[in-house]
Amino acid sequence: MQHPEFEQEQQHLAYVKHFMANVLKESAQDLVNAQDNIRKSMADLEYLDSSSSYLNILTNSRFFDMAREQKEGLEAIIQKPYFARIHFQKDGEFAEKLYIGKTSLFDRETQDPVIVDWRSPVANVYYDGRLGDLTYDVNGEEMNGHLFAKRQYKIEKGKLLSVRDVDLTTNDELLQDALSGKADVRLTEIVSTIQAEQNEIIRAHLKQPIIVQGAAGSGKTTIALHRISYFLYTMGEHFNADQLMILAPNHLFIDYIGDVLPELGVGKIRQETFASYVMQATKLKLKIQDPNVYLEQLVQAQASEKDLVTTRLKGSMEYRDIMQNYVDQIARDIAVQFEDVYIDKYRIMRASHLQELFLEDYVYLPIEERIQKLKSVIQSHVRQKRKQIVYTLNKKYDDIIGKALNIFNDERRKKEVTRWIDERDERIPAIEKEAKSTASNYMKRFSKYNIKKLYRAFLTEDAVQQQIAPQWTKKQRISFQKEHAKEQWTNEDLAALFFLHAKIKGIKPEHKIRVVFIDEVQDYSLFQLAALKEGLDTDMFTIVGDLAQGIHSYRSLTNWEDVQALFPRASYKTLQKSYRTTIEIMAVANEILSQMDEDLPLVEPVVRHGLQPAFHEETTWNTETIVTLFNDIKQRHQSIALICKTSAEAKKIAASLTNVLDVQLLDGAQGIDQEKLLIVPSHLAKGLEFDAVMIVSSEEGYRDVPLERKLLYVAMTRSMHELHLIGPSKQHFLLQ
Repeated sequence: MQHPEFEQEQQHLAYVKHFMANVLKESAQDLVNAQDNIRKSMADLEYLDSSSSYLNILTNSRFFDMAREQKEGLEAIIQKPYFARIHFQKDGEFAEKLYIGKTSLFDRETQDPVIVDWRSPVANVYYDGRLGDLTYDVNGEEMNGHLFAKRQYKIEKGKLLSVRDVDLTTNDELLQDALSGKADVRLTEIVSTIQAEQNEIIRAHLKQPIIVQGAAGSGKTTIALHRISYFLYTMGEHFNADQLMILAPNHLFIDYIGDVLPELGVGKIRQETFASYVMQATKLKLKIQDPNVYLEQLVQAQASEKDLVTTRLKGSMEYRDIMQNYVDQIARDIAVQFEDVYIDKYRIMRASHLQELFLEDYVYLPIEERIQKLKSVIQSHVRQKRKQIVYTLNKKYDDIIGKALNIFNDERRKKEVTRWIDERDERIPAIEKEAKSTASNYMKRFSKYNIKKLYRAFLTEDAVQQQIAPQWTKKQRISFQKEHAKEQWTNEDLAALFFLHAKIKGIKPEHKIRVVFIDEVQDYSLFQLAALKEGLDTDMFTIVGDLAQGIHSYRSLTNWEDVQALFPRASYKTLQKSYRTTIEIMAVANEILSQMDEDLPLVEPVVRHGLQPAFHEETTWNTETIVTLFNDIKQRHQSIALICKTSAEAKKIAASLTNVLDVQLLDGAQGIDQEKLLIVPSHLAKGLEFDAVMIVSSEEGYRDVPLERKLLYVAMTRSMHELHLIGPSKQHFLLQ
């Protein structure tokens, strides 16, 4: 049944689109005018006052950027200008009907809002408010008002399809439509269906860190992305987009989120993996061993967790303390090199004072920056005392020459006066010359450090280990050295290398990120988080993850208490509702979750039903089954993934299907082609979602051990609509 005000809403949509079209024309003209003004100012540099022309160029460049941003923003939403409306009255003001969209638009003449940005304080009324009297926050101040109505719109390709009046955004039709849609559009549409518990995290205190334990499908990634967007909207005056960074688990994931970032207005934010960021910030060139090598060895029973003692150690706070000991020892070794600073025979600074400055007053600086700071201090003292020395010497020589003139006879007088004048004229210029290079010559004793060689020395040299880690036994040192006899760099070494670089050389301004967002944080070690926090000198982190998906728990996080201790200012939030999978799929995934060692509550699926997960009994590998199933699912859905337990199994299956299906084997580096059958190792599936998933167990199946339970749980929770299990028995999938 059509909404009674459908025609009125159609007319309003036509008005808004017409208004936007006019604004776009004006923006296009503004761009042309700004370009013309810039060109004119550039030409005027030749013969007019250059400072005035430079100012014109800067002003018009800023105007050009603003016009371009507005034009691009409006072009992106003109086919879907808004998704909701609130009929709202602030206390003491007239009631307004405010249309909410992805960006704001105002009538230049009246300053009335045509579209209200979803990130604005008043838009929060749409996400959190119930009909009736309510309060909402505006920059820390509580505001009151009355919400008369809340309305949602379904607009596609510029046409109004439906209008709905709602009270809560939870479980409404718009949410159900979004959840039942295709996987490749959900990230871009989430802004219209943000739920109250998600909205609370997105808008949580922006000057404090936040830790989020979120169940599979709870919207952790979308929340992180929208929090970035909200951060720049609210704090944009104080932070540029390039001062924010999102750390993703792999480049496949970066490609996955790449399309949504520009739509949210955060396209310029830095997107890195932990490894790529560390390599850029340190300028180290290392060939890093695939971080999933250990994981594959564990899955294939070629290694046990007992074999990974060193790997676990390198991610611990104990290892962080050892690296700090290393830095402190280097500082002490430098301190003993300080000597008194002299010009000629005059002492400028005592060694003890320099040591105190280096070890105490400037301890907050990286070691090499401390040395540069001391060079400046010495130069300053030299400048001050050089004048005093020259004045004192000139006075001394004047006195001596005066006495010689009065005491000696003519012949002796001439000889003495000449000798003292010659000495003065030689010594004072020499002091002046020496003073110019005193600081530089003094600092030559301190050499630059090679972080890679420094860390390598710790990994392999017994004497260094005895000094830096005296608590290690001889047996531990020998075992540690043996593991590092061959130079191989792993992901676990990057935290130590970054920490040493930050403490000794310092992080350059272009890499000094001020706000960090980390997705899939359960795969980080405590030392990685500590190294980032200390190296960047900030605790402004948004950290989201799921311990149930901690497939690298042999070397990474196993609880949130340790992370909270590392970020004592952080708030801790949980998300237990899954918006991805149907009730039927989540019921099966919860069976696996209930078998895990971690004490985690079962996931609550949002009320959306679908097909029961299907089990296809295949005692041997059968390509025909996969082809038939793929063609059947393709009639209903777009993105289909076949998830295997290991990379080796994925490669084997991809090879067997290449001649009969259009397949893409995902390896963590390339983009995703939704038209193909996507073959994914289970460890790479984390963070991704698909319309339908086939989980294949063509070989030994999933073992009832912590790691493989988590891999299976990850695989099962990737699907939005359909789940198919293909193997010899349900026991291969740890199901009864």
